[in-house]
This record gives sequence, structure tokens and C-alpha cells, in this order.
Amino acid sequence: MPIEKIIVLEDDAILRNNLAQTLRRRRYDVALASTIAEAQEYLQADNFDLIILDVRLPDGDGTDLLKALQQRPQRPLVVITTGFGSVESAVECMKNGAFDYLIKPFSTEQIEVVLRKAEEFTQLLKVNRFLSQETDEAEQELLGNSPAMQELRQLIRKVARTQATVLIQGESGTGKELVARAIYRESPRANGPFIKVNCAAIPENLIESEFFGHEKGAFTGAIAKREGRFELAHGGTILLDEISEISTSVQAKLLRVLQEREFERVGGTRTIKVDVRVIATTNRNLEQSVERKEFRQDLFFRLNVVPIHLPPLRERRSDIIPLAEEFMRRFSRKHGVHVKGFSEAALAALQSHSWPGNVRELQNVVERAVILCGDDGLIEPGHLGLATPIQLHSSPPTDPQPTAVPAARPGPAPDGHFPTLAELEKQHILAALDYCKGNRTHAARILGISIRTLRNKLHEIHGTRPQAEDKEDQPDTNPEVTTAETGD
Repeated sequence: MPIEKIIVLEDDAILRNNLAQTLRRRRYDVALASTIAEAQEYLQADNFDLIILDVRLPDGDGTDLLKALQQRPQRPLVVITTGFGSVESAVECMKNGAFDYLIKPFSTEQIEVVLRKAEEFTQLLKVNRFLSQETDEAEQELLGNSPAMQELRQLIRKVARTQATVLIQGESGTGKELVARAIYRESPRANGPFIKVNCAAIPENLIESEFFGHEKGAFTGAIAKREGRFELAHGGTILLDEISEISTSVQAKLLRVLQEREFERVGGTRTIKVDVRVIATTNRNLEQSVERKEFRQDLFFRLNVVPIHLPPLRERRSDIIPLAEEFMRRFSRKHGVHVKGFSEAALAALQSHSWPGNVRELQNVVERAVILCGDDGLIEPGHLGLATPIQLHSSPPTDPQPTAVPAARPGPAPDGHFPTLAELEKQHILAALDYCKGNRTHAARILGISIRTLRNKLHEIHGTRPQAEDKEDQPDTNPEVTTAETGD
């Protein structure tokens, strides 16, 4: 409920008490004041969402308070009431920042209409403020015409029509966020908000506040009430990106939201009900996480109502060249570079690469190639910068930037065993760590993955449970990887 706390500033005691009863029956917190001074005391002590403000008051004119409220960073909506209404006075109040204007006597139905408008406006304002803080995203369509992608599009259309919770699983860079957005765009909730929470990028001690919001004074630094992402997503869809990264304590509270669609803010006692559709993504195998007691089984079942698995790029090789050519055209326009196309050798290199980073890696490779290609506008293999699994070296590179390290092409062992992709990935990661003398931050950089992804893969390799992060491996201030085309 966007509107929670209301001040009724009215000098007529009967009208003031009638308004209070009407509002409290609708479960609003109501503070009553008969003078501007009393209202200012309330405003200094707490934040309010709405003020029903009479114009003529014993200690001044209500319009003066209206003007003063416009200077507050957390200003409430103001509904002006007066028994001496005119078109001119109404227009003047709206110019000074009033949300609405009521002429006495007004009915309960009129109050309800004003409250409904105020709630819708407040919700829209808060969602827009949140979305304006996100980075701009480029074209977001799902690319590729392989049989796997055609089946995926059919599944998206079928799932989008429902209200079911969806769990999207797949390797990093396969486009999980793109699938979530496609479901949202084709759903009946397409006109509602789409709110994304990157669970891997939010510190554990703050994720509960991000999910559910907090009350003023709930913890150090909580200087005002804040709505959580679930409240912002009311009437729309919430994307819980990398859901596997949240702690078991938060998992328990999230389970209740999925079951009951209600929660309390951190430091609050009011139960807030929301109408949201939940879509979750993960690059980990949640069934294995459940077996290792890292993820709650009951939460997994709640999320896994409609499972969607995204195939890695290596399993849909017919999409590689069309994707590369589309990325080439987009980056040519973006960077103002004239590019004719890929040479035959470059096309062969693209097809033969294993693409452990999937579509995101392909996108980055093509962007680099577009920037580095020669004056003839033809992209050659050298412009792609593709590297095969890393050979061991005696010392790490001194250049702090990502560096391609020469290596030999993998092949069968002397006993005839040909390594699987999982074995190659394990060798590739361990070789990178050895090459960087154990520095995981640098190893993640040259591998082209996040430090968190590297850490998770190491836990899978060694069969261990995640521990506290090493100081050396702390992610950057904004560890979320932003992509223009692929999502995650």
C-alpha cells in the first residue's frame, strides 16, 4: 500500500474526527491536527505520505504550509479542502504543488476517489524513481533461429499468459534476463512495473531491506521509510536474478512471500500484501544446492513451478554466425565503424570456439573485433582475440588488463580419453589460477567472468560449501555485469 501515514489538518473537530474514522477503517495511520504548528511537529518527527489540509486555520493559511512542504526532500502529497472554493483558488493551489482539491462538504466517495488516485500516483512515482537509477538497456529481443530457440520462444508464449512462478536456469551469459523480460512483455502484467533484484550484487546484510523495505530507524542509516522491491513491483513482475546467492535466513522469509504474498518491512509490524509475479534465475544447479543444504527444498519447489532451461551456445552452433553478424551490425553503428564482415578464417574461428561465456562472450568478442578491425573493414581471426585453454607459465602478467595467454589446442590423452567440456573447464580454471599465482580476482578478469562466478565454480570443483569472501576477492563496488544484448 503506497499510502500509509496521513495527517488530517482541520480546525473543525467534527469533520476532523469523521475523516479520521473513515481513514482508519481503511487501515491508514492517521495523525490529527487543528493548527499548522501541530502539523509541523508531526512532520518533524516522521515522514507522512499524504496531508488533508484545510485552507483557513487558526494560526495561518494552509497554502503557506503547502508552499513550505515543497522544499522538503520527502514531501507528502497534499489534498486541499475548503468551504470557500473557486476555480481561481483551486488553480492557485495546484500551481503551488497540491495534488488535489476538495470543496466542503464532500462525501466519503469523493475521499475514496482521491485516495485511490493518490495511491496510484505514489506507486508510479516510486517505480519511475527506481527505474531511472538503472542503466539504459539496448535492444532486448531474443536472437537465434535454432530449433532450441524456436522451442524456447513457444514455451515463453505459453508461460507468459499465466501467473505461474518461473525458474530460469542456465550458464552465465545464456540470456536468462532476456527470457524473463520476454515473459513479462507478453504477459497480462506488461503494463505493470518490471523490477529486477540482482541478488548476487547486494550485500547479505542489506538484501532483506532491498526485498521488503525498512522503517525509519530500523537500523543505522535508515533515516526514512523505504519501500522494498516487492512493494515497487506491486501489480507487475519481480525478477530475482541469481536467486541461489541469498542466505538461508532470507530464503525462509522469501518462502512466506511466495506462499502468502505478504511480508513486514525491516523494523516494522504492519503486514503488507502485494500482487506480484515472481521470476527467478540462477546459473547454478539448484537441485544440487538443495542436496548440499545450501538452498531450501521447499523454496526450490515454490520457485520451480515452471522450469525453463537455457541451452549454452555450444549446443546451438547454428546460431553462432547469425548472432555474430547481428552484433557486428549493431556495434558498427554504435562505434561509427565501417565493417564489411568476417573473413572465412574468422567465421571458422567463431564456429570452432567452445564459448564458455556463451552469448555474452560472443557479444564482447565481436565488439572488440569491430573496434580493432583494419581499414579494409574485414574482421580477421586476430581481431577476435579468441584463446584456447591456458598453458601454465612461471609468472603472471604484469599488465592488469585482461590478457589472452597462448595455449595449445586440447586433444585426446595418450590413453585415448578425450576430455569432456566439464573437465576442460576445470583444467582451464585451475590453470588460470596457477598462472595468476592464486589471485582469484585477476584470474576471474582474464577468464572474462565475475569473481563470484569463479568462486562458485571453485566450490563445485572442490565439492565445498561457500565460505566468507577473502578480502582479496571482494567484488568491485558495482559487481553486476551489464550487457546490452544478452542479460543473464
